[in-house]
Amino acid sequence: MPNTFLLYGSYGYTGNLIAEHSVREGLRPLLAGRDETRLRAQAARLNLDYRVIPLSDASALDDALRATGFVVHAAGPFVLTWRPMVEACLRTGAHYIDISGEIEEFEAIAPLDTQAKEKGIMLLPGAGFDVIPSDCLAAHVKQRLPSATHLKLFIRSVGGGVSRGTARSAIENMQRAVRIRRDGEIVTMPPAWNVETRDFGRGPVKLVSIGWGDVSTAYHSTGIPNVEVYMVFPQSAINGLKLMRVIGPLLYNKPVKRLLQSFLRFRPEGPSEAQRESGFSLMLAEASDGATVVKSKQRVAEGYQLTMLTATAIAKRILAEDLKPGFQTPSRAYGADYILEFAGTTREDL
Repeated sequence: MPNTFLLYGSYGYTGNLIAEHSVREGLRPLLAGRDETRLRAQAARLNLDYRVIPLSDASALDDALRATGFVVHAAGPFVLTWRPMVEACLRTGAHYIDISGEIEEFEAIAPLDTQAKEKGIMLLPGAGFDVIPSDCLAAHVKQRLPSATHLKLFIRSVGGGVSRGTARSAIENMQRAVRIRRDGEIVTMPPAWNVETRDFGRGPVKLVSIGWGDVSTAYHSTGIPNVEVYMVFPQSAINGLKLMRVIGPLLYNKPVKRLLQSFLRFRPEGPSEAQRESGFSLMLAEASDGATVVKSKQRVAEGYQLTMLTATAIAKRILAEDLKPGFQTPSRAYGADYILEFAGTTREDL
């Protein structure tokens, strides 16, 4: 079986985790990105080859994809980076997976389904913590209630932390309103437009509506036309989100974004190994059809740890030619139970 693929953005926090785990799994990714200094150091440490490729260099992208056959794209913010890579994949007949959780990207890639099928390639964004576990859980409750018309997903992270790259993406997307799916269409809502309380088994907590990737992918996976996603926030953060309804427009400009980005250099690059191994996430899915409600809950590994595992595992599947051409979501490609293959995952029907 071949053992190489293009890993773009390999020296970022999550990209490096994927690179290291891929090597442990016997793979030899071709490391790529814009920063030659970081690439050279990473390649020497892992004994791998590398290429310096700006996303603006279509010829270099094409050459790298022809040499490897598919890419694991780990360079965010994906709303700014997916297009040149996907276009290169369509030109060269290479498969595409990424670790994004960005609604705009999913919705932009979905209409490329026919082109991808004609090329015989799979386009699978969202191959990490965003959105594999929640997508599989959504597909599971849809199987339990095929008539479901409404889906709510609730997420609680325990331990772990946020990488600089994730924070950078959050700043880039800060002006985007909360999104939900209503009657099949994505609609925008004000920050913290709805707050709900749920108990994951550790006591009741408040959750606020967020624009998680499942607002896009759960609809494509299940056909459920009404989708909302919630995440645990402390009351102080909820109050801050509500305040953003008033002051938000004052912050949505390039100078403020640049200032916020400049502060990121003082943050750790990401959670420590101990934080990743001890952290975990809890998820609850509720599907209803107006008369019946089904609920399932799930526990998975910490987000970056899980992304490291899932991205590498899907790379191995593609290398074994286990894939479905066209635009795919994780559960459409590999089934609702796919998440159960990963250590630390448990699922329970309530």
